[in-house]
Amino acid sequence: VLAEAVPDGTVLDGEILPYMDGQPLPFGQLQRRIGRKTVGKKLLTEVPVVLMCYDLLEHEGEDIRELPLKRRRELLEKTVAASGRADLLPLSRVVPAETWQDLADARDESRKYFAEGLMLKRLDSPYRIGRKKGDWWKWKVDPLTIDAVMIYAQRGSGRRANLYTDYTFAVWTADAETGERTLVPFAKAYSGMTDAEFRKMTSWVRKNTLESFGPVRSVKPTHVFELAFEGINRSTRHKSGIALRFPRMLRWRHDKPIEEANTLDDLHAMLELYG
Repeated sequence: VLAEAVPDGTVLDGEILPYMDGQPLPFGQLQRRIGRKTVGKKLLTEVPVVLMCYDLLEHEGEDIRELPLKRRRELLEKTVAASGRADLLPLSRVVPAETWQDLADARDESRKYFAEGLMLKRLDSPYRIGRKKGDWWKWKVDPLTIDAVMIYAQRGSGRRANLYTDYTFAVWTADAETGERTLVPFAKAYSGMTDAEFRKMTSWVRKNTLESFGPVRSVKPTHVFELAFEGINRSTRHKSGIALRFPRMLRWRHDKPIEEANTLDDLHAMLELYG
């Protein structure tokens, strides 16, 4: 449908997003469609998708990446308008601002749109590939954080194949009747620590393994980590009912006992605010 909506010789820069009523849906909704061979009518209705248009790379068969952003945006707006399918090809929103404080305020609201922050671009900038600096700047919101207990460890891959670098983390939950607290797993992370820290943890894991499940080892709940993540969503695939977006280890909390780690209720409170 979209291929027929734009003329030959058009190359768009965009992103497929779950989208409804003029607003993005949580990223977790898109995951319901990813990997399926067929998408049923019910799921198509519940999780419609669009191609959010960010830029125009080719216009009428001509490479226009060297044109300034302001001109490329004008051509992009005309292309989308002429397609007659702005419903499926929405344009990324231009954020009006006169001061840095205006931009900071807009950045602070980006989670409402399930975005990671703002993209700041010079109007005279060409379209560049790779991690070029100077013309574009991704100004991300500060990550959400939670303190969790490591309960499983798994060997890494590549140069870290001899180290335990992939960890499963848990938070506390309490039985409604007895009040007894147990740990429920909710996230996995494998980045954020130094090689020296990974070596130290590997030595500890080998000495404190409770059970082995193939490459995975369960360990005595001892260590608390502060995890950082970009988003939080409901999940029916996880026992905790929670899924995090881009979790990573922010720091090893040597100062905190496991009893002071966060709870599942804390995660659900975050879900109400940011999910």
